[in-house]
Amino acid sequence: MLKPNAVKRKLRDGQEVYGLFCSIPAPALVEMIGCAGYDFVILDSEHTLVDPEGLENLIRAAEAVGLTPFVRVPEADPGAILRALDAGAMGIVVPHIRSRADADAAVRAARYAPEGMRSLNGGRVPGFGLIDLTEYVRLANDEIMVIAMIEDAEGVEALPEILAGGGIDLVLEGAADLSQSYGVTWQTRHPTVVDALRRMQAVCAEHGVPYCAIPRAREDQDAWREAGVTAFVLGEERGLAARALRRHLDDHRTHDTDGEAA
Repeated sequence: MLKPNAVKRKLRDGQEVYGLFCSIPAPALVEMIGCAGYDFVILDSEHTLVDPEGLENLIRAAEAVGLTPFVRVPEADPGAILRALDAGAMGIVVPHIRSRADADAAVRAARYAPEGMRSLNGGRVPGFGLIDLTEYVRLANDEIMVIAMIEDAEGVEALPEILAGGGIDLVLEGAADLSQSYGVTWQTRHPTVVDALRRMQAVCAEHGVPYCAIPRAREDQDAWREAGVTAFVLGEERGLAARALRRHLDDHRTHDTDGEAA
């Protein structure tokens, strides 16, 4: 059932929020992310095969531990936006926003009239009748976030126009695909990419739209903080898990070797 969007409120109040991408479609893992203290999770349905029922259960797991669930949908897929929101997502992350037309399409799919034309439905989001349907429409438009992911050179250049049209609640950087767009694939700290990210943040500040950074190192986060950024995605759970597993094994291998040497 729809609840107040804690992330949206914290951003309005200038508080820092921290999130994580989640690509493994396991409810228990989503619960772990919430219990670890993250503010939000971005459930990935762009690069991950997850069925509608599975996505709904991932959202339920987030709700159970007070974790705000966002869903990254496939590019230019209004149907995926509708299904994610009907499942209970509190925001949609739309990849590869390159123009105001792309933003308009996302807003149209994510919001009810008069701001958009999201298809009307009942079900779990109005609490199976606990929230009056007319009231739900108003609340959904207030609480649900439209998050534009800028990960193309065209999107960087068009960002002033994209934000001037309204309807975007948060801009999320996509340095990886952006590096490819600039011809320096996977060089996410290349000067050209870093300059584009800084220009994006400056445009967001001009338009009063929060910017969400993905710091690759501690000094990156320090620099974003100094620039006034309060929203951060701290990577993806697969990478964190893989590094932790390797580190755990390496620690034991080193310990065993030290023991043999002694």
